Amino acid sequence: MSQAPSTPAAVPAAPRRTLAQRGPDVLVWGGVILILLISFGPVEMNNFGKLFTNSANMRQFGQEFLKPDFTDWKLYVSKMWLTVQIAMWGTVLAVVLAIPFGLACARNVSPVWLQQPMRLLMNLLRSVPDLVLGTLFLVAVGLGPFAGVMALAINTGAVLAKLFSEAVEAIDKGPVEGVRATGATPLQEVIWGVIPQVAPLWTSYALYRFESNSRSATVLGLIGAGGIGQLLFDALNAFAYHQLSAIIIVIIVAVSLIDLLSQAMRSRLL
Repeated sequence: MSQAPSTPAAVPAAPRRTLAQRGPDVLVWGGVILILLISFGPVEMNNFGKLFTNSANMRQFGQEFLKPDFTDWKLYVSKMWLTVQIAMWGTVLAVVLAIPFGLACARNVSPVWLQQPMRLLMNLLRSVPDLVLGTLFLVAVGLGPFAGVMALAINTGAVLAKLFSEAVEAIDKGPVEGVRATGATPLQEVIWGVIPQVAPLWTSYALYRFESNSRSATVLGLIGAGGIGQLLFDALNAFAYHQLSAIIIVIIVAVSLIDLLSQAMRSRLL
């Protein structure tokens, strides 16, 4: 005896969000759109058309960069290597600062009386541009790469402290509770329950900031903090576009190699 065909189950209606649930999203994105509209004039977005009307000037300017002059390539490479060393030392010191500061800023590790002042301090240090910090250290130690190292260390340390603290706040509580159950002290809970969970992500953040610092260190040459940046701005001010093009190529090659190296290291850690 044949069975009657079964009636297909009714497809449930898609969930709908109430107006109260959609309200915050509408306010946030509406505010973003409103700010973009208000800032259209102040940022001179109406000049966008000049990118096409003045394209001939851009082509003429670009043609100068198609003939790089590598006569002083040894000098460029040596200064780029110095820039990389500045970025490396700045990043290492930043990590040394960011580990305790990041733990102090984490809500699930440090008490409120320590957490809030440290967050305010990190916000302050992140807000100060590298050039300002570099100028401050130049006054203290004079011209040279050490001022650039310290400027990168302070700014990057504050940035990494924020990233490190967010990584700590996202950890699994299970391992920490397991360590606590053995009668461990709070410091031991951090060492054995927190650090092993966040170490790979912390390393990834540090490598990314090293890449970024390799570029930022070139800008610090503007104020005399050493590296290839000084050569870059000297060539730019002298309208020596052939030398400028060669310097930029050296920077691009160096940053690309650093990026490939950091990718290889991250792939082994994550």
